[in-house]
Amino acid sequence: MVNRNPKRSDEPVWWGLFGAGGTWFAMLTPVTILVLGILVPLGVIGPESMNYLRVAGFVTSIIGALFVIGSISMPMWHAMHRLHHGMHDLKFHTGTAGKIACYAAAALATVLSVVFIFMI
Repeated sequence: MVNRNPKRSDEPVWWGLFGAGGTWFAMLTPVTILVLGILVPLGVIGPESMNYLRVAGFVTSIIGALFVIGSISMPMWHAMHRLHHGMHDLKFHTGTAGKIACYAAAALATVLSVVFIFMI
C-alpha cells in the first residue's frame, strides 16, 4: 500500500544551505583572504585599486553585492547547521528550540547583510 501523505522533512533545505555555505567557504573565502589580507598589504596589488570609491562601486554593483552577501550569509548557514548537529552529537538535545535558534541566527545574518548592502 502506498502512503499518499508521507511525512515531509525540512532537512533537505538545511542540508542544501549547509552544502552551499561549505562550498563557498572552501572555494571563495581563501581567495578573498589571500587578496584582501595578504596581497594588498604586501603591495602586490596596488593600494589605489582598493580606494573607497572603487570598493564602494564594486559593492553597490549587482555582482559585488551578491558576493558580499554570499560571503557573509553562506558560511553562516554552514556554521549554524554544523552547530545544530554538533550540539546533538554532544548530547545537547535542544529540539526544535535549538534548531530555530541556529537557523534564525543564520537568517538574521543574511537579512542584515542585505540591509547593510542597501545602506551603502
